[in-house]
Amino acid sequence: MKILNFGSLNIDKVYQVDNFVRPGETISSKNLNFFCGGKGLNQSIALSKSGAEVWHAGAVGTGDGDFLIRQLQSAGVNTELIAVLEGKTGHAIIQKAKDGGNCILLFGGANQQITREMVDGVMDHFEKGDYLVLQNEISEIGYIMERAREKGMVLVFNPSPMDDKISTYPLEYVDYFLLNEIEAGDICGEQGSGEELLQKLSDKFPASKIVLTLGGDGSLYRDGQRILTQGIYKVPVADTTAAGDTFTGFLIGGLVQGLDAGEALDLAAKAAAIAVSRPGAAPSIPSREEVEAFKG
Repeated sequence: MKILNFGSLNIDKVYQVDNFVRPGETISSKNLNFFCGGKGLNQSIALSKSGAEVWHAGAVGTGDGDFLIRQLQSAGVNTELIAVLEGKTGHAIIQKAKDGGNCILLFGGANQQITREMVDGVMDHFEKGDYLVLQNEISEIGYIMERAREKGMVLVFNPSPMDDKISTYPLEYVDYFLLNEIEAGDICGEQGSGEELLQKLSDKFPASKIVLTLGGDGSLYRDGQRILTQGIYKVPVADTTAAGDTFTGFLIGGLVQGLDAGEALDLAAKAAAIAVSRPGAAPSIPSREEVEAFKG
C-alpha cells in the first residue's frame, strides 16, 4: 500500500512582527527567514516522518524550487513525480506575531500549473487501495478526485485554503475529511459548535470519516456512529504554521501503518504539539521516535 500526496510546494517567507499589519498600515518586521513549505510539502514530510512510505507529486518552477525537492528527499519522500515547469515556484508570505500566531498570503506559481495530462501520468503509478492525500493549493483537484475514484484509491481531503472551487469538487468521493471548524462551517453552509458541525458533516457525507480539529480544544473523529475525542498536549508555542499539516501527516500515516483511529489521533496530537514548540514549517515536524518519546 502506497501513499500519494498530490500537493503544493512553496517557499515560505516568514516575517517576524509584533502584530499583524492592518489595512493601510506600514510596519517594520523584526526578522525575515526562508523555509520550505506548502501544505503539500509539509504533509508529505509529516507522513514520511511518521514512518509511512509516501510519494509526492506536484510542481516547482525553474531555478528556485530545487531546495524544496532536496528537503523532501532528505525526509525520505519519493520525489520522482515532481515536475519542474517554466515560471516561479509557489510561495507564501507569512507574518508571525510575537504570540506565535500567523497570517499567510499565498502565491500559487507552479502549483497552479498542474494539468490533466500531468495527473494522468502520475496516476499510472498507483492502484486500488493506495491512499491519495489532497489539499486545496494546486489546480485540477476535481479531476484528481475523479481519477482516484476510478482507481479505487482511498481519498483523504484537507479543504484548505477554502475557496469557491471546493463546492464544485466531487466531495462525495472523499473517504476522510480533515478540516477545522471554519472549513466545516463553509462546507455545511452554516457555523456551529464542534459537535453540531460533526453531525452536519456526517449527515451530508454519511460514507466519509470526519476529523474535525478544534484548535485548543483538540479534535473530534466520527466514523458512522463511532465518535472519538482527542485533547491537545500543552506546550510553549513558538510557531503554529505547521501544526495542522503535522497532525494530518501523522494521523494518516498512523492509520496506514495499522493504528486504531484513537491511537492515530493521539500520535497526531503529540506530533502537532512538538511542531508548534519549534519555529518554521517543515523544519518543525518531528520524527516518529521523538513523538513516541514525548510525554506531554
